[in-house]
Amino acid sequence: MLAITNGKIYTMTGKVFDKGTLLIKEGKILEVGQEIAIPQDAKVVDAGGKYVFPGFIDAHSHIGIFEEAVGEIGEEGNEWTEPVTPQLRAIDAINPADKAFEDAVMGGITCVFTGPGSANVIGGQSVVMKTYGKIIDHMVVKEPAGLKVAFGENPKRVYGDQKKMPATRMGTAALLREALVEAQNYKAKREKSLKDPDEIHERDLGMDVLCDVLDKKLPLRAHAHRADDIMTAIRIAKEFDLDIVIEHCTEGHLIADELAELGISAVVGPSLSNRSKVELKNLSFITPGVLAQKGVKVAIMTDHPVIPIQYLPVCAALAVREGMKEEDALAAITINAAEILGISDRVGSLEKGKDADVVIWNGHPLDIKSKPSCVIINGEIVYKS
Repeated sequence: MLAITNGKIYTMTGKVFDKGTLLIKEGKILEVGQEIAIPQDAKVVDAGGKYVFPGFIDAHSHIGIFEEAVGEIGEEGNEWTEPVTPQLRAIDAINPADKAFEDAVMGGITCVFTGPGSANVIGGQSVVMKTYGKIIDHMVVKEPAGLKVAFGENPKRVYGDQKKMPATRMGTAALLREALVEAQNYKAKREKSLKDPDEIHERDLGMDVLCDVLDKKLPLRAHAHRADDIMTAIRIAKEFDLDIVIEHCTEGHLIADELAELGISAVVGPSLSNRSKVELKNLSFITPGVLAQKGVKVAIMTDHPVIPIQYLPVCAALAVREGMKEEDALAAITINAAEILGISDRVGSLEKGKDADVVIWNGHPLDIKSKPSCVIINGEIVYKS
């Protein structure tokens, strides 16, 4: 058993305990609060004068897929040869030896969403995983965690250069609709074959995935920067009655009322980067704050390696500097991120029964001078400064 004592504990449930105690047993949080009896056999970690938070969550990255310090040989995120590839699984490309996982742990990032890039209209399936471990299968929290689709400049540039569809935004939308209609037809044939023993059903891996999307077992994770691309993604999701999360959402502040009314969640970023293409002309750290103020559920991302993953708290701090409420910024890298990813039953807050992913900070984590002094994942101390 592990006991963290005397720290200022931010549970991210609305409760903050000054000089609180957190008990951990068998990888789970046993108790959290004040005036908690500490068992005699517990190993005690004194967090006096420090801040205790749930491990931070990066709700959109490409960690382990676009590897650090290995060049092109480590770029596994885009299958450039075909624009519609729902059958791809990020878990088959992640290298747990990627140096970025060490950076994540030392930066207090204990859980990440990682997946394919945005070259394809349909890029493949993503995964949510812990940031510490040697074998991906043991690090997984949720897999698959979403199906990547992309709008805007990237797919049309990649395939337009190949003289293939899509070369326009219309082409991107059309290919996505065609794939979904094909999946509807496939699903109907599959259901018919279950009722007729003489009907032969040949499996198609990509269509099986799209059927899960149609059945709302798997959300679309839609790469969209520009306001019109965001609305195209939402339009298609409404046409086919799909669950959708908007990724990047760079111009989301321009249509915040619409997103709030529709109840669409947004994973915003990477804002700590330059305006490298036309669709980023309105890039700003005001976006997450405006969205949160309007009632949109917001997470903040690094899009690692675009922004190194350890700087996720810096991105949250810069959002606060540009008007986001501090509590909203902290939620955007903890409980909101967990809820958007569908893993809030396990992580995102310090509550009894949840995974013991805990970070002790030597100062407030949104202060640029602060660093983690102790990182705990699944109840195990994996880093101490």
